[in-house]
Amino acid sequence: MKLKRMNTTEIRYRQATPADAMALAELINFAGEGLPLYLWERMAEPGESAWDVGRRRARRDEGAFSYRNAVVAERGGRVVAGLVTYRVAEEPEVIDAETPGIFVPLLELENRVPGSWYVNVLAVYPLHRGRGLGGTLLEIAAEQARENGSRGESIIVSDANTGARRLYERSGYRFVDQRPMVKDDWENPGENWVLLAK
Repeated sequence: MKLKRMNTTEIRYRQATPADAMALAELINFAGEGLPLYLWERMAEPGESAWDVGRRRARRDEGAFSYRNAVVAERGGRVVAGLVTYRVAEEPEVIDAETPGIFVPLLELENRVPGSWYVNVLAVYPLHRGRGLGGTLLEIAAEQARENGSRGESIIVSDANTGARRLYERSGYRFVDQRPMVKDDWENPGENWVLLAK
């Protein structure tokens, strides 16, 4: 995919690289409302911080959360926003009985939109919000979906994140389904994960 050279206040959109791992970890944590950091704390090896886990996972060549699936927006050489996308499997995947409960509602919702182009992460650093970066990244996701012959686009958002949901709905996403969040001891004001698609 050829990324547009948008020159809105010198913003450049480009494919992410392993060097963007820290920014990608921070952005997925924004998008996931703290859930990624909560999970990384539990995955950390001895001597490793939660952020180390996030960086390690972002640098992987494979997996949903990988720099290979990411586009970043940068201004003045610094990453200010990011997008992570991938295609949902054509057939709903069986959810393993050993899957931690916190993931089950998210996987159930992904299974409702087989073959769609899934926006796993869409996040903008707080100082750069309100400048149209999220909308432009959603346009990039739509272009990726067309190029990959996907059956529409999908995204999951917390029902408490009304600002993000408004952005997605302005971009043509509509309600499909929802599932109650499983929180364990993760703190979040939301009650449900909401699946939107177009």
